[in-house]
Amino acid sequence: MIGDWLERKEVCICAGSGGVGKTTTSAAVALGMAARGKKVAVLTIDPAKRLANSLGLPELGNEERCVKADVDGELWAMMLDPKRTFDEIVERQAPDERTRDAVLSNRIYQELSNAVAGSQEYMAMEKLHELHQEGRYDLLVLDTPPTRNALDFIDAPKKLAAFIDSRTLQAFTTPGVLGLKVLGRGSGMVFSVLKRATGLDLLEDLSTFFSSFAGMTEGFRERAEKVNALLADSRSAFVLVTSPRADAVEEAGWFHHRLLEAGLPFAGVVANRVRPAVPKGDPSTELTELLGDDALARKVMRTFEEERRLAAQDRRNLAALRKRLGRKPMIEVPHLDDDVHDLPGLRRMDEFLFG
Repeated sequence: MIGDWLERKEVCICAGSGGVGKTTTSAAVALGMAARGKKVAVLTIDPAKRLANSLGLPELGNEERCVKADVDGELWAMMLDPKRTFDEIVERQAPDERTRDAVLSNRIYQELSNAVAGSQEYMAMEKLHELHQEGRYDLLVLDTPPTRNALDFIDAPKKLAAFIDSRTLQAFTTPGVLGLKVLGRGSGMVFSVLKRATGLDLLEDLSTFFSSFAGMTEGFRERAEKVNALLADSRSAFVLVTSPRADAVEEAGWFHHRLLEAGLPFAGVVANRVRPAVPKGDPSTELTELLGDDALARKVMRTFEEERRLAAQDRRNLAALRKRLGRKPMIEVPHLDDDVHDLPGLRRMDEFLFG
């Protein structure tokens, strides 16, 4: 059961494609571990913002919020604000207040931070690392973007470090080479036209931003390395959430391979919304006797056969995934009658996740 996977873990990263119940599973895992006496925080960067609904809350923000649940431990939740997280990184890495204010108020930074925040992957890792360093929780559960962004998500810290070490950034952050020496006379003329038309000195903004950022690159590099180390640490665990759909199973197999290739700690798979096996046999005679209507019995029988076919397909798809997983475990959660959107619904899921 999943409690055994996470017993000695401090970080649980739930990953999976869209539409497989990943956000709900993340919340259920957090609730189940809190029921075991752990102090748990669950974080989401899901743009659909479904986590608050799953926990029975009207909304979540960039600060953890305590969830009132009848558990032996504590359950906290937050909805990541990538822009605010980026600002907090700058505040920590700036060598002094003057540099901090120069960067935060700079128009280039404001546009850049909004653009980087839009991708979300690195900001999620930063917040996860920050909370882990503070040590206030026994377990952190992170709900991630869909697997179509998996490579960006896994490689985000490495990409930031590579950007900081790139020749382009080093050229801009080296004193004395800004302005027309780097951008060229043609670029300078363009910026002059823009200044006359808009009243904004873009060249001056660029110069101010990069000169202020120069003293912060080493701090960003070290931070990226620590974030990357947290992903690969034995105290972390990746839990892959999927459904029995053929496309979801294919993505799960690909993502499992990607995790192994990256050397990241993979715990197991949660197969969500699995159809129960339909008994063999032909119940058409019993249906006719029970319903007293041949036409209605035939309609019910067609539905029955379709459900049997779909359940059999689920079994084949999951069998193929089990083969690719090898000895790694898989937990099946059946397709529940009602949508899970509150704590009682999460507890129903935990009956299968935790046994």
